[in-house]
Amino acid sequence: QVQLVESGGGLVQAGGSLRLSCAASGSIFSISTMGWYRQAPGKQRESVAFITPGGSTNYADSVKGRFTISRDNAKNTVHLQMNSLKPEDTAVYYCNAKSYGAGMNYWGKGTLVTVSS
Repeated sequence: QVQLVESGGGLVQAGGSLRLSCAASGSIFSISTMGWYRQAPGKQRESVAFITPGGSTNYADSVKGRFTISRDNAKNTVHLQMNSLKPEDTAVYYCNAKSYGAGMNYWGKGTLVTVSS
């Protein structure tokens, strides 16, 4: 099994920045792509950013140019640097990890990001 623990969420004013972190433990050898999803109240969960083991990234159009995803394979962590935050970024952010082989998905419990006007 893989356990994911997010940290770094909180309250920030519009235009500010936050850095989210996700620490993976357990069967970390099975982890391939990692990423961040978010879910706002009354909305469906949406993908924010992905990063492959080799460092290739992709972003949702809504965050491109403002957010940066990175990972440290040696430390089994993934980060999301969020700049120029907008109130519409307010959501619970979930760390996600996909496994090799069977393609199992692992999820963290989430960390709340609130961006005030």
